[in-house]
Order: sequence, then C-alpha cells, then structure tokens
Amino acid sequence: MSDAGELAAWIELSLVPGLGDQRFRSLLSTFGLPPRILSATRSQLGRVVPEALAARILERNKGHEVEKTLQWAAQAGHALLTLADTEYPKQLLEIPDPPALLYVTGDVKLLSSSALAVVGSRNATPQGMKNAQSFARTLSEAGLAIVSGLALGVDSAAHRGGLEGRGSTIAVLGTGIDIVYPRRNQALAEEIASRGALVSEFALGAPPNAANFPRRNRLISGLARGCLVVEAALDSGSLITARLAAEQGREVLAIPGSIHSPLSKGCHALIKQGAKLVESAQDVLEELGGARAPDPTPSGSGASHDLLDKMGFDPLDIDELIARSGLTAEVVSAILLQLELEGKIASLPGGLYQRIA
Repeated sequence: MSDAGELAAWIELSLVPGLGDQRFRSLLSTFGLPPRILSATRSQLGRVVPEALAARILERNKGHEVEKTLQWAAQAGHALLTLADTEYPKQLLEIPDPPALLYVTGDVKLLSSSALAVVGSRNATPQGMKNAQSFARTLSEAGLAIVSGLALGVDSAAHRGGLEGRGSTIAVLGTGIDIVYPRRNQALAEEIASRGALVSEFALGAPPNAANFPRRNRLISGLARGCLVVEAALDSGSLITARLAAEQGREVLAIPGSIHSPLSKGCHALIKQGAKLVESAQDVLEELGGARAPDPTPSGSGASHDLLDKMGFDPLDIDELIARSGLTAEVVSAILLQLELEGKIASLPGGLYQRIA
C-alpha cells in the first residue's frame, strides 16, 4: 500500500477532469510517481498532455474529496490500490487500459486469484438464472472466483452461486464503491463485501452513468481467465464483455439454448465465432486447463458410488436422494457436486438430478 501522502497525490490526479487512465500512465512514465507529477511546471506537463489539461492539473482544488477518500480507505475492510502497489492484480496489468486506482471493499487478495467471469442478460429466463447459479456454484467450489457486474438477472445469480462455493465472488461496479446499483441488490452487495470483494475504478459518489457500465466490462473480463456467457440477446452488453475477453487473450465460453429464444442468439453468435460451447461445469474446467477440481467429499468415493447406485436412471430431487441414502443434506449436496463434475449425473430444471447412462 502507498503511504498517506503518496496516496493523496494519486487521488488528486485521479480527480482531475478529463485526465483519464491513458494520460495518467503517460505522466507516470515521464515523471515517475504522482508527487513528482504534481510538482512539475505547466511547461513540463504541457509536453505530455494538452495545455488545458496541464492547467487543470495545476489548478486542482479537490482537498475535501481527497480527504474524504483517504478516510474511506483507512476504514477496516477498505483498500485503495494504485498501479504501484504490489497487491494490484497482475492480470489487470496485462490489459491495454488498466485503471490507475482501484477501490476495493472486502478481500483484496481475491482480486489476484484464479477467476472466471460469468455474465448474461438482465432479463434472464428462470432456466438461465438456474444455469448461472449452478455453474457459478460448481466452479467456485472448484476454486475459481466468480467475477460479474452486480446487475439483475444472470450477474446476480452468478454472484450467489459464487458465494456458495469456496472460490467466492467479485462484483465489478459501474458506480463509486459507496453506491449500490441497482438498489435491489443492496443485500447481495453487503454479502459480497463481507465474504468476497466489491471493486470499482470510479471515484466515491460516482453515479450510475450509462457510459460507466461498458467501460467497467474490461475489468470483469480482465480479472478473469475466461468469460462464460450464459444467456444474451444479440444486442446484449454481455457480448461487449465477451469481445473484450477475446481481445485480452482470455477464453470465451457460451452456453447454447433454444434456437427459438432471443436470449440464445447472442450465445449462438459467439459459438459461431469460435467461442467454446459448454454444457457442464466440467467443460469449463477442461477449457481453462489447470483449474482445480473440488476436493473429494469427506464421505469418500465409496459413498459417491453408493449414492449413484441408489439413484437409478429416473430424475429425482435431493429429498428423495436423502431418503434413499440415509445421508445428510450437506453430504448429499457435496456428492452431487462431485458426480456432476465427473459427468456422471446431470442437473435438470426443477431441482432434479438424473444419472447419465
């Protein structure tokens, strides 16, 4: 972490209107750390940025906002990462336009973990929501952090699934870190802050401007090893995230759907363009390569085989499996997760499971 004086200089520069990350990095490249930029003359600054911008840097008057941000960063569970910090996620340094500052609430180390972006429609179908949560839960249990954008629909389901596994979840915001949008996700955001991580590149108090959301998508894909699109129409913002993922050298994956559903068109278009068609969480793990499968359940492989034998081949729910096996709900859930990853069973709509012949 930067010391308070140096961090204040980073904040001051970040609040200069019109500076932007690209010019911020150009100044860093020329002058070094922000205190040296702020001590440069107008003539010196003008060799790197337009004269009007050089003037704004020298005329900055954001003392109150800087102090407010420093006070925020000093609170427990808050962090303000700069490009110079060792905790700044290295995978973001690989993308063309990494933000100079990252505001984080929650587990900072989660940002540097192995992760998968899961995105899709805000108006997802019930099956799309179920797929998003189920895939996210299984992949989180396999050790991947689930990255999404806290929007309604697929994003929310993906975050909930991520929280159900050991990999947890990261929400990338299109507002200041102190603002939850949409408001309906207030409780979800609080849970992510306590058990995962919220992250934003925008200053405190930044409202949900429309332009913020396409911009933050590069961070959703940039933090991850791959991007899974669950449901998306042809004009969906999720396709922006998928395109950015491809440009960043990340894997792009998509779940196919009905040829009659508008929310499958975007996924099908991605698959035609070369995205990996996935039908199970195991497909995702194989495509990413090196992702860890869940640890064996405490009950051992014998219990897994025993439960599989008791399933038969007809669809049935978890309550019936509990009754047939005599195992607890927690153990049955863990075994089902393992069997699904192994491709031995499939989860069906309505909370049903079926053995695959």
